[in-house]
Amino acid sequence: MAMPDVRQQISSVRRTLGSRSLEAGDARVSTISQVYDTDIDDLWTVVTTAERIERWFMPVSGELKEGGHYQLEGNAGGTVTSCDKPRGFEATWEYGGEVSWITVRLSEAEGGTRFELEHVAHVKDEFWEQFGPGATGIGWDSGLLGLAMHLADPAAVRPGPEELMAWVAEGPGALFMRLSADAWAEASVADGEDPAVAKARADRGYAAYTGG
Repeated sequence: MAMPDVRQQISSVRRTLGSRSLEAGDARVSTISQVYDTDIDDLWTVVTTAERIERWFMPVSGELKEGGHYQLEGNAGGTVTSCDKPRGFEATWEYGGEVSWITVRLSEAEGGTRFELEHVAHVKDEFWEQFGPGATGIGWDSGLLGLAMHLADPAAVRPGPEELMAWVAEGPGALFMRLSADAWAEASVADGEDPAVAKARADRGYAAYTGG
């Protein structure tokens, strides 16, 4: 599977940050979106069927329907709490003993269909102070990269761990993560954070992802 130009991919994505008051306390909201050159029905299939999800994200098991429980291989699991075909769905995102919430929205847009993912999470202050939004943001950026690659070549096989490690080691992958970390820092500044603080967090987040 051919890797796209990382600078173009990063610039094609929108990222915003905010907050929300929940019963359990204040939560942080990260939103990421990109327009893909396909129709809404195809994109719905891509993001809701196990066979397609495995090609661009990771293997998933369970019942991918409202009320069903899903499990991503080696990663998060949760429950699909609502489903509005083909406009989107909501689900819990349970990982490492923590529960957060995702909402996926699909909408017609110039050039195709916009995929938008909103992640609402109670983030521990010490974790946010160290890594900022890039801690999860780089991961979501990687997901949108995989989605772009799959839609560009639906028959291609998703890169394996060794291929992805080589992509990072050879430079383009590391650049992608650096640009993603910086883009999330920009979103943090737009949300009111001090630029120096946002950059320092981005640096630590990038180092955590790349082993630096």
